[in-house]
Parts: sequence; structure tokens; C-alpha cells
Amino acid sequence: MIKKIKITDIQKIIGKKKIEIGLVLGSGLGKAIPLRKKLEFEYNEIKGFNLPSVTGHSGKLLIGTIHNRMVAVLSGRTHFYENGKADTMRNPIKLLKDLGVEKLVLTNASGSLRKNIPTGSLMVIEDHINFSGLNPLIGENSEDRFVNLTVAYDKDISEMILKAGNEQNINIKRGIYAWFSGPSFETPAEIKAIRSLGADVVGMSTVPEVIISRFFKIKVAGISVVTNMAAGLSNETISHEQTKEIAKLSERKLSKIIINEIVLSKSEFTLIKAEISFDNKLSTFPAIKKEINIRYLL
Repeated sequence: MIKKIKITDIQKIIGKKKIEIGLVLGSGLGKAIPLRKKLEFEYNEIKGFNLPSVTGHSGKLLIGTIHNRMVAVLSGRTHFYENGKADTMRNPIKLLKDLGVEKLVLTNASGSLRKNIPTGSLMVIEDHINFSGLNPLIGENSEDRFVNLTVAYDKDISEMILKAGNEQNINIKRGIYAWFSGPSFETPAEIKAIRSLGADVVGMSTVPEVIISRFFKIKVAGISVVTNMAAGLSNETISHEQTKEIAKLSERKLSKIIINEIVLSKSEFTLIKAEISFDNKLSTFPAIKKEINIRYLL
């Protein structure tokens, strides 16, 4: 039986270096962030993680460097519709918190409700509507469960994303994200209803992760990659395959924004400048390397 890796095992491997930036990559976006000196862990190797059952989500924790800066990436997510648990991403986000992450950027694939946000657009999430009525903090017994979501999405990080778009000549929209539980796509009547409530895009993720992140006092921002017009707003056939295909076409734009501006911005983020020799660290823990099948990639 393969031993499940714990947060303490990862902390031993990376040493005292703090990872301040976290990323969650949504449907079809798993290759948007190229890392150097990369540690790779399958979700099913990590204690408390659920392995995604939907294609387009690789289910890997990646820890590495971009220009000597430490970054942790959750490549793929599990959704409420996969296991009926709104808090299915609580343990992965808690792990990021324990690794030192203070700022988290969430990405997702979404459907647009507005003609001025066409397929292929990127949209910074300014606020959300929890249309599902579910909450990942139901059952949490501490007083911390009463999370203030007046400003759920960090304005400074969001503004920096918009600035990044301007500098890269990428037109990034702003708007409201609506969360539906899925897995079925929305009906035209549901789209008409949620649009009348002020939503601009719709999707099946992100909102639980925002609530969990704010619960853990992590600053969060969100970027929606628009992969289709929502039901009843065009003649296109909506499918998960289309979602993955269009998301893949947007990977380059997303990568430019996140890498060149967010991760590398010295003025906006305090980041660690020291490289880590992961191979030396791994040689110190041969038992861990063998039992949990860590892959060390250059």
C-alpha cells in the first residue's frame, strides 16, 4: 500500500522556503503555467485530496520556480458535482495555506451571458452569485465560519491582472460570476433568470474555493476563461469537449498575464528569491521518495 504524503512531508522537502503564490487551474488549463525545478504530486498520493473524475483536470500539485520565485499550482480541481461535497477543495487550499500561500489566483472555464464578453474572452471576477445555495463551511463549528464576503475578491490583485492585460495588449473584461452546481449545463430559462440578477458569466466551480480561501485568510482573485455563450444565447452546441478545446486556445493569454505580471511583479508581491535544490532535498528523504512515488522533473 502506497503511503499517503502529508503536509509535513512536503515541508521537509522544500525546507523553510515559503510559497507565497498559489494558482488553481480550471478545465483545459492544466498546462498554462510552466515551472522549473518542478516537484509533482498526484492528488491521490496526498492525504485528504480527492482525485478529479472529469477530463481536463489532471489532478496534480506542482511546486516549482518561475524566475527563482516559488509557486504552488493545483493543476485541476474537484467539483461539488463529482462527490456531492461543497468543501471538496478544502484540504488542497488548507495545504497551500500551510505552505505559506497568502495570495491565490483561481481560474475557470465559463459560459458568457453577455454579447460584449464573447467566447475566448478573459474576465476578472469582481463578485459572485452563489446560485446553488451550497456552502463549503456548512458543518464548520468555529465562529470563523461567518466569513465576511463583502469584498471576496482582492481588489489589488484584480487590478494588477487588468494592468497585466493592458501591458500585454489583452482585453480583459470585468464581471460577476454565477455558480451553478452542475454537472448538467444550465437551461435557457436559468440563464435568463441569473442574467436578470446581474451575472455576466456562469460556471460550476470557484465560489466554494473563494469562500474556503477567505475562511483561511488567503487573499484571492479569479479569472474566467469564456469557452462558450450560455444556453439560449447562440446556436452553438454546448459540451465539455468544446469547453476544453476553447480553454486550451486561451492558455497562452492566461500564461502571459499570470507569469509576466502576477508572479514576476516585484512591486506587488513579496517573493522568495532563492532557488531550491530539490534533488538534494529528495536525497535526504529516500523513503518518502520511494513510498509516495514523487517525480522530480527538470
